[in-house]
Formats: sequence, C-alpha cells, structure tokens
Amino acid sequence: MPKISVDTPLAEVTLRKYESPKGKDKRELVRKLCLSLGLLQPGDSRDVVVDIMQVMLEAKKELTSKEVEELTIKNRKKHNQPMLGIAPSNIRRQLLRIRDLFLVEKIANNYRIKENSKILHLFEENIEKYYLKSILDRVKEYLKEVDKEF
Repeated sequence: MPKISVDTPLAEVTLRKYESPKGKDKRELVRKLCLSLGLLQPGDSRDVVVDIMQVMLEAKKELTSKEVEELTIKNRKKHNQPMLGIAPSNIRRQLLRIRDLFLVEKIANNYRIKENSKILHLFEENIEKYYLKSILDRVKEYLKEVDKEF
C-alpha cells in the first residue's frame, strides 16, 4: 500500500468579504471582523472568540487570561449569549489564535492589542504586507513552475 503524505502548509490565511460594516452594533461589528479574518466560521455557534476580541479591543490595557475570561463571561451575559466556550483553556486557545494573526501579543502573563496599535495598522503591517505577501509570492512560484512544466 503506498504511503500517503500529509501536506502541511507553512502558512495559510482566510479572508472573507461581507457587506459594509456601517450601522452595526459593537458585538456584530466584531463578529463580522472575526468572520472576515477567519477567526470564526460562517454559521458557527461557538463564537466566544467574538467576545474575547471585543474584550481585548475595549480594554486599552494589558489583561491577564483570568481578566479576559471574566470580562468575556460578562460580555456574553450582557448580549444574552449562551455560556459556551468559556473554559479557561478555551479562552487561552482563542487568544493564541488571535495572537497567530498578529493582533494580540502576550507580555509576561498579560495580553493586549499588539503594541496598543490600531487594528487596521496591525492588519496592514503584519498580515497584508508580510504574511499575505509571502503566501502570494509562494503561490506565484508554483504558478510559474506549472507554466514552465506544462
């Protein structure tokens, strides 16, 4: 039986386009941001990442994972959301996913929006100019090689 190798990507990014964000309440705005950046899947009922992201955006300061957890629970109660996904381990996992997108950083045991910057600046500098460019460059290498071979 032939061995099947698993192709593990070096990097990947999910970006989605939705309708204009004008007129949305804060939670819905953050929800669409999370959907747009691939942090949340369309139709996913497990949306605690939305509350975590909203808490981080509103904090304007460093927070411990315990503070993020407490504020996330408070935010979910405020918006009448089910108390799903609020386990400390899941909160930390979601923070790691947001960190992987270069939007949040961990300093010692605290989290904050990276360099207290604007989220648009972080996207442009870290995702658009660096991460996305490197992915596009590699895809173009494959396109050139395919054109050469075929």
